[in-house]
Amino acid sequence: MASGDAEALEGSSGFSSDSESEGESSLLEGEDDDDDEPEEVYSDLSEDELDEAEGAELPESGQGPGPGPGDEAKLPPDLQKHVKFLRGMSSILVNKLSKAECASLLHDSVESEFFVIDGDSLMVQHALNNDLYEGQNLHFFYLVEGFLFDITQKGAKYVIVFFKDAESMWLGNSYLLSLRSALILHLKKNTEIPVYTEFTNCFSLRWQAFVQENYPYFILISDEAFKLAGNKGMSSYLMKIFIFHTLGNKINVAMTSGMYSDIRRVYGYYINSKMVFTRCKKIHKDLESVHQAIVSFLSRNRTNGLIPGDDQNGLSVAKEVQQDIAQLQRLWPDGLDIRSSVCVVSCSVALKCLMHMLKCKENHNEAETENAKTMDEILTFQEAADLCRIYCAHVAILIHLPLVKRAQNKINVKWVKPVSDFLQLQYASQHFVLKTLEVTQEWRGDMVHLCDLNDTILLARVALCSGMVNNTESGFQFGEVIEEEYKKLWQTLSSLTPDYDLGKAFPLQATSKMMVQEDEILLAEGALEIIPEVGLIPVNIAMVEEYAGNILKDYPTLSSDSSLVTALSESKEFDNLVDWCPDKALTDDYERTRSSAFGEKSNDPWVRKRMLRNYQKLVRFHRFYGSTLEGNITKNIITNVQGAITVAPKSASAISGKSKKIPPKKKADLIAEENTRKKKEKEDVKQREQWSLISKSIMKMIQENFDQGIKKLDEFLKKCSGDSVKLIAEMDVLENSFKIWVEHCQMTDSTKKNNVIAGRVMKRIHTILDKYEKQMDKSQLKQIAGYLKELGFNKLAQTLPEIEQKAARSKVSKKEDKFVVGVDPVRFQLQFMGPYLLRDERNDPDPRITHFIPDTWQRELLDAVDNNESAVIVAPTSSGKTYASYYCMEKVLRDSDDGVLVYVAPTKALVNQVVATVYNRFSKTLPDGMVVCGVLTRDYRQDALNCQILITVPQCLEMLMLTAQRQSWVKKLKYVIFDEVHCIGQEIGAEVWEHLLVMIRCPFLALSATIGKPESLAHWLQTVKNYWQQIEKTVENPVKVGGKKKQQTRQPRDQKSFKVKLVIYRERYNDLEKYTCSSDGSGIEFVSYHPCASLTASHIEKYGFPSDLSLSPPESLRLYDTMAEVWTSWTRAQELNPEEYKHFKDKIVIKKSDVRKYEAELKDELVNWITSGHSDQVAKVLTKLKPRNVVNSPATMVKNFPMLVEALQKSRQLPALFFSFSVSLVERLAKETFQHVTNKEQIKRGSDDAKKRLEVENKLRKLSKRAGKKQPSDPKESQVSDNMVMKETEQEMLHQKLAELRRIPPDCTYAVESAADRKILDTIFQRLQQAKTANQLRFYLERGIGYHHPSLNSKGRQAVEMLFRLGFARVVTATGTLALGINMPCKTVVFLDDSVSLDALQYRQMSGRAGRRGFDVIGNVIFYCVPLPKVQRLLKASVPQLRGQFPLSISLVLRLMMLAAKSDDKMDAEAKALSLLQHSMLCYDKEKKQITLKLYFTFCLQFLLKERFLDLNGVPQGFAGLVTHLHQHEPANFIFVSFLVKGLFHKICIPTDQAARKAGAARFPEEVMESLLLILANIFGRKYLPSCSTERDSTTFHQSKVFLDDLPEEFAEAVNEYNRSIQEIFGCFFLSASKHADMLEECQLPLSRTSFGGVRSPRESNSEFTTQLNGLQKHPTTAVSPFVCLSGITNLDLFKTNNVDSISLRTIDVLSSNIPLLCLTKYDKHGRKMPLNAYVIDFYRHGSLKPLLNDNMLHLGEAYNVLNEFQLTLSSISTSFKELCDN
Repeated sequence: MASGDAEALEGSSGFSSDSESEGESSLLEGEDDDDDEPEEVYSDLSEDELDEAEGAELPESGQGPGPGPGDEAKLPPDLQKHVKFLRGMSSILVNKLSKAECASLLHDSVESEFFVIDGDSLMVQHALNNDLYEGQNLHFFYLVEGFLFDITQKGAKYVIVFFKDAESMWLGNSYLLSLRSALILHLKKNTEIPVYTEFTNCFSLRWQAFVQENYPYFILISDEAFKLAGNKGMSSYLMKIFIFHTLGNKINVAMTSGMYSDIRRVYGYYINSKMVFTRCKKIHKDLESVHQAIVSFLSRNRTNGLIPGDDQNGLSVAKEVQQDIAQLQRLWPDGLDIRSSVCVVSCSVALKCLMHMLKCKENHNEAETENAKTMDEILTFQEAADLCRIYCAHVAILIHLPLVKRAQNKINVKWVKPVSDFLQLQYASQHFVLKTLEVTQEWRGDMVHLCDLNDTILLARVALCSGMVNNTESGFQFGEVIEEEYKKLWQTLSSLTPDYDLGKAFPLQATSKMMVQEDEILLAEGALEIIPEVGLIPVNIAMVEEYAGNILKDYPTLSSDSSLVTALSESKEFDNLVDWCPDKALTDDYERTRSSAFGEKSNDPWVRKRMLRNYQKLVRFHRFYGSTLEGNITKNIITNVQGAITVAPKSASAISGKSKKIPPKKKADLIAEENTRKKKEKEDVKQREQWSLISKSIMKMIQENFDQGIKKLDEFLKKCSGDSVKLIAEMDVLENSFKIWVEHCQMTDSTKKNNVIAGRVMKRIHTILDKYEKQMDKSQLKQIAGYLKELGFNKLAQTLPEIEQKAARSKVSKKEDKFVVGVDPVRFQLQFMGPYLLRDERNDPDPRITHFIPDTWQRELLDAVDNNESAVIVAPTSSGKTYASYYCMEKVLRDSDDGVLVYVAPTKALVNQVVATVYNRFSKTLPDGMVVCGVLTRDYRQDALNCQILITVPQCLEMLMLTAQRQSWVKKLKYVIFDEVHCIGQEIGAEVWEHLLVMIRCPFLALSATIGKPESLAHWLQTVKNYWQQIEKTVENPVKVGGKKKQQTRQPRDQKSFKVKLVIYRERYNDLEKYTCSSDGSGIEFVSYHPCASLTASHIEKYGFPSDLSLSPPESLRLYDTMAEVWTSWTRAQELNPEEYKHFKDKIVIKKSDVRKYEAELKDELVNWITSGHSDQVAKVLTKLKPRNVVNSPATMVKNFPMLVEALQKSRQLPALFFSFSVSLVERLAKETFQHVTNKEQIKRGSDDAKKRLEVENKLRKLSKRAGKKQPSDPKESQVSDNMVMKETEQEMLHQKLAELRRIPPDCTYAVESAADRKILDTIFQRLQQAKTANQLRFYLERGIGYHHPSLNSKGRQAVEMLFRLGFARVVTATGTLALGINMPCKTVVFLDDSVSLDALQYRQMSGRAGRRGFDVIGNVIFYCVPLPKVQRLLKASVPQLRGQFPLSISLVLRLMMLAAKSDDKMDAEAKALSLLQHSMLCYDKEKKQITLKLYFTFCLQFLLKERFLDLNGVPQGFAGLVTHLHQHEPANFIFVSFLVKGLFHKICIPTDQAARKAGAARFPEEVMESLLLILANIFGRKYLPSCSTERDSTTFHQSKVFLDDLPEEFAEAVNEYNRSIQEIFGCFFLSASKHADMLEECQLPLSRTSFGGVRSPRESNSEFTTQLNGLQKHPTTAVSPFVCLSGITNLDLFKTNNVDSISLRTIDVLSSNIPLLCLTKYDKHGRKMPLNAYVIDFYRHGSLKPLLNDNMLHLGEAYNVLNEFQLTLSSISTSFKELCDN
């Protein structure tokens, strides 16, 4: 392809421009922040936006946050000038935040990720909780700790940061200010979370250094602040400035609003910094001054006029606090409870402040005192003392009243004005007290209960009671303990204020001042005022009794004559508005899956012929595709007569152990042996002659390209049958290799020797001694000894047998020294021969495997398959674990013609690869209608149920397993293979893997390269198999019932094994060496990265070394050298010296296993250093191993990428895979590389090259035209013939010339033409031409460049895969699609950039592609633009441990009941259902969780009964079939059916339908179609946008509506009715489950484990006040957390709320995500509405993807997926309607 074609292809890609959000290109062409770099940034922030941020006009009043035009004049002048800037910045930020993607913030391997939580955002998030009553400190701390505990349990690593300037946001409210101080101190003192408070703001240099050093995964920030009066929205601007600054500094942001979680993960809206801003210095320079102006304004806006200043005439609050704390320590030297301390000091300081103000009022007139108020607005001192008594009493109650006794109703009271002012003063004093305690080193008090300083409702209750007439000591009964505590507090307070007369402790209120005013209007509690009683509908279902019978007996059931049970017993008439048949059986999902055209039967012979031709074409392609994976290895399988693979039996003597006398050989045997010997001698002579013929060419090749020459040698050795010829060949190659070393030494200075060449000599010596030492004669041993001596390894030479030992010469001549390597032999082998060290490989062949010798662990797998055992296999990528799968397939094919093996792959791409492999491997003649291989995915099937090997995805196999009419096929299963079984821990669909593993009866193989602690997985699966073993025994020996056996009999099954074998193999065949990439403008440099450099001493101490962190031999040597250098007095230094190490000493052949032992000892020694108190030395070692700082800018990634590829080519590191998670970046880099090589070619060829090529093409065209004309008849035929020959010759010469002109220079392409036959390449390129969107890719691939991502069509992906495997294409950029099982091994893997998706699991999957066994001696992993802190976390993170998902849903329960009811084999169906219910991984070895799961199942069943999907015998009825067809969309499936049952769709359609019928219309009018789509989109197409997206200017939406309208009123009411039914069902569930909660744990804060259970004293049992307090409860609180009861939450709220996570009992472990509610309106944490995306309606209207990307804020892949999913749903609904409706 000519270089000019690159320009023609500019912008022609179908994927690059719109494949991701428009801002993604900001990464692609940006520059670093260095001022001297040219401005070439493609920033997502346009110049117009930059100008807008600096000088934006003010919007109209009421638009957006911040002050309106009227408020602007009230702002100080230094802030007024920044308002326009803030408006513009806020507008830009809203546009960017609206495009935030909802993603999982925590991954399974989250140990690799570190993030920062903004402490003030954390406080905002929970202070705005709807259930929190203001002033309930303990409830607030429970919410905060609950959130932190949740993410900590999920493995999060984080720190919390409180900026000093952020304190100004809370100055408008003294209570919140003190709450913030208490939160900081509590997190520091009572939890292990790192809390940082030393940073002034996000602009401080210390913060910048912290971020640069730690490189957080993201920062969790709120996009809105707490709204406080007087700050005029400026607090929210502080948050926005923080977000803006964070994104501008290339740090990602996650928003606290819109966060939610399930049992495994936390989700939130995530903004990738590289998609937003890469260079915003123009704004950032102004941000800091704006930030300072806002902080200054908020600081001047003080909380309360009562707080005096610190001038010389005023009172220093801070000084008073310090004095009181010092006095308190003298009064109580042993310390006080923190609640008591804060109480008395804050009351003391508040009283002193008040007294100071009162004196000021008396001494000065009002004009002279800024803070003075009228006497009516300020409490008198005695009134303030009364309030302090009340406050002290409330604290005494907090200290001694158990948490469960403190539950209270919400009260609607209002503190009178002067009282509320004094309380603000007291809270402000609390703030100063806590700030002082934070820095007080000598404080000896207990700080455990910092979280419980205030209880506003309790305080108000005490105030109300104190206002009664009789509140004297005798009349106010607190109980003895509380009363004593109160008196102690009051006495201490009096001691702190000796200058004032506070009076006695009682009465609580000595004055008549009204403190609170109680509102008689109670808070509205909603329509449901009475808590429903738990009463279960009795059922007659044996499976339910067996599963949950043991707990159901503890709960009441409804009587058979109750109205509900009676109504359920009666059949319900359905209003047949059209001829619905709701009980009609529906086709299953299998029948609805699109079938291949050649899978359908036809009577038309022409159609059958076409189908056969298409089928043959498909098979040919599969075999062709499979041949690129493994070569042509098709094997014809013949079924065994006896149905089993025969194994040669052992002889009787071998079994008995007795030896018998061997009889003499017969004459015929002797003659046969002699003939064999002669034949072998002839063969040896022939092979020696062959070697003598080809040896010269091989030697020449070795001199030119050593690796290629050795490859040719290996090919010859494989053909040799005798070791004698092999030894001769090896000795000749050794001699030649040594000659190369000699020539190198003679031509090179001794200081510049390349010891790698000497390493090749040693490699040949290793191979010879390892394989042929017994066949070697004395002369050959002598020859090797000579080489060793020449290399300087005299000691090693003396270890050879039969070599004369001579004393070492004292002096060595310079001539003899010429060839010495100058390194000790062991160190030489470790440093220069690491990749070549011999592995411990078995030499004994296995008769089951013909083409290679399997390792021991592989033989274990084969044994497991032969014995019909299950196995969990954990082995690195490319280690050969998949071979067991194909051996298992062959076994099933040989055993019978009807046995079925199912191969479960996680993706369709992997399905296609396995299908091709099966077609390429196996061929078998089967009965008519049967085939070897079939495919089943959600959108395609081919021969799925008439094949012996089915390749499918998990969801489709689950569908077959749970469908009653497919059970006869299920019984044919002989084996199931789960590839990439670690997907059981993925975000979506993980529970399906779990269901399959527990439901299959047959053996299985579970394969993965990345499972942490696989032992737990194997143990769990063994319990499942034990269950099935028990079931088999029950079937074989049925239990007698009433003296008779059960009538159902069972045919004997095939012999099975129920053992689950765990096979773990950790060793990679090839080592991986890691590099970071540095590009400083002068070129690309690869800097070696030692794996131990990623560790820290604390990490090793806490976690040890990661199990898969292995070192190559040079890395082990470097680790030893560094250890010896750092600690010179290290006692084991000599012992672990490589030359003295026990497994290395005097060994000519050091093996890889020896090095692994050495590596393990070094690691153990580092751990010993730490345990023996030498962590400092370990830290120094690890620091020395760290690479120097690399110079690399993400902004110049695209510009430098072609240079990176060239550098890899020069260092022979191709083929390479380049990974990024951005589709547009993947395509862009491929394009840049292509343009680079075409431009290079254009320069090389010169300007006249194109003219020459055009001339030749024109000549050829003319010749072709002449040749095409018909020749006239001429008698002179010979002359005509000569002319034709001349023309043909000329044409051939021109073709050769054109080919020469078109030939691409070798340095202008990465393609290797010789890698594959031209015919094969033409086949691949011809197939690629048929793909409309792959034209550009075809040109790239011709140059050996490709890209691979999910949006690329299958033909394009397959072409890239095949050409890369063949070795033709050597540069492929790819997304994570290649990480999951796709076979594309390479020499080098490059990680291009950082991403949300790049976690430790993805890193291991991707890096595992490097180092092709049989091709590369070592694999390379290069980090290009990945920050060093991220690299460290990727390397040191442990492999994730698999954890269970919540296994049940209402739809799944219905599917199980349908399976049990409709299956012909009831026992088998019930066994499957019970296995799924009883063996959840989540509940494994957790009895309490199993009880919760049984209750959950029971109440799911109650819902199905009440809604008439099941009858009392468990038989499905009504629309149960339709519900199960839509089970992926729960709860939308149930709501959709309720719309049908209520006839709501009919009301919309029937009037227009009748009119349409009269008019003969084929479809509904547009208005009706849009109404139907609106309804379906609201329930099946729900995709939320961030709440801030509603603040966007609607004029920016060009073609889409963007926000989805609400449901019509009748439909919305139907949804609400459904929700009420669900709330009632699951409210009763929580009431029932509360009996099994752990109340001791429930009374502890989740994270700090602070207990509030309390030990009730007998003396307080008759407390009149506490009894009165408990009697105020209207509803019980047994099923909600005792912490939330402090805000008046009761059991009733479980029946009213849409989100129970924050109020339910934690130990029940059931979340809102497990309750199938459909909230019509969703709000974020700040109470803002989150709109639904109208992508369905918008796409229906304009039919274009581009507006969905730009307006609807979807990515290309996401848009395709959601539209495809919605289309599949509509198709399923449509098919069901056709089957249900007779008309």
